[in-house]
Amino acid sequence: MKKHIVVIGGGFAGINFIKTLAKSDDFIITLVDRNNYHFFPPLIYQVATAFIEPSHISYPFRKLFSGYTNVHYHMGSFRTIDTEHQIIETDTGTVAYDHVIFALGTETNFFGLENVQKCALPMKTIHEALYIKNHLLLNLEKAARNKDERKAERLQNIVIAGGGPTGVELAGMIAEMGAYVAEKEYPEIELDLSHLYLVDALPSLLAPMSDAAKKTAYDNLKRLGVNILLNVSVKDYTDGNVILSDGRKIKTETLIWTSGVIGRAVAGLPDNCVGRGRRLIVDEYNRVMGFENIWALGDICLQLTDKQYPKGHPQVAQVAIQQAKLAAKNLIKQQNKQSLHPFVYKDKGSMAIISKYKAVVDLPQFSYTGFFAWLTWLFIHIIPLTGFRNRMRLAMEWFRLFITNNPSIRMILQPGKSSKNID
Repeated sequence: MKKHIVVIGGGFAGINFIKTLAKSDDFIITLVDRNNYHFFPPLIYQVATAFIEPSHISYPFRKLFSGYTNVHYHMGSFRTIDTEHQIIETDTGTVAYDHVIFALGTETNFFGLENVQKCALPMKTIHEALYIKNHLLLNLEKAARNKDERKAERLQNIVIAGGGPTGVELAGMIAEMGAYVAEKEYPEIELDLSHLYLVDALPSLLAPMSDAAKKTAYDNLKRLGVNILLNVSVKDYTDGNVILSDGRKIKTETLIWTSGVIGRAVAGLPDNCVGRGRRLIVDEYNRVMGFENIWALGDICLQLTDKQYPKGHPQVAQVAIQQAKLAAKNLIKQQNKQSLHPFVYKDKGSMAIISKYKAVVDLPQFSYTGFFAWLTWLFIHIIPLTGFRNRMRLAMEWFRLFITNNPSIRMILQPGKSSKNID
């Protein structure tokens, strides 16, 4: 009898697990996800800055798995798991399982800062990226109509909290777009009143990367006019003011939060299964501690058995992809009563784009920066996109945009809102 595998989450881990396991006829697989599409998170900041369309980095699940007769899709948000009766509850119904794979990923961590959570702009989903895009464009329109210089600084200032790859890439993109677009298309705005701040509590940008990467990022962002504030963190956001840990205040209508993540809550599992960062504790095969048929992959899991990463693996795409492929093979081995292979992460390096023609690449053996690193970044981020059409569309769009410096998708679209709500 075929085993029913329920995969919760259609990110890197979930998709790669399904593609690997679906090759076996011994399983029926159901993917549970609140969205009906897979998307590519490393490029979501380019959606937020009106550089590319969401469709360039997303792909419908049903189309993705249309060639697999043993893969099904259930649209719904995970609510809880009943381990005794082996049932998953979602907001759209229940799904029974023989094995369940948690690949939920993470959500934004606001570190208990209530005002920040209420008012800051996170950037983890397509919806959040589109909201940021609309917010930035609306603020530009408000600034263009603004007759009161006292409001100008608050409208035009932007604060980005978090100096990791996402914060650095977003800061570089916003700085360049301001230079290329705002001056031409918003002549009413006094650009001297616009300031972009990148804030991080650590002593350097791109903390996990090489010294060369850190220096290149810092120097290039400074050249673009970004105000880099290190060794300081955001402590509050109230009355249009970002309050820093050193007491400084920055007037702004825009605080973009890229400062940290936390595992998505998994209701129904014992408390001793949950570790640091609300990640599920797994064994060397990615099975949740205490269970033979509950697995966790990618950012949601905390694996302490890899000797090279005794505190857990970094929450990056390559970990999720490698864990997913091995877990699928191990599930087949477990079904056939064969010995399982423990997971050992193979680090393939990291990279970040800083600005046009500028990027940093850290490989296990060496690092490099500049134009060649920029080309590497472009190539690496084209290959993993789902669908040949997506790769071609994005490649052609990038080529046009980098030549012209003129993205043409700066439309303010707010589904569900009437024009009278735009003040």
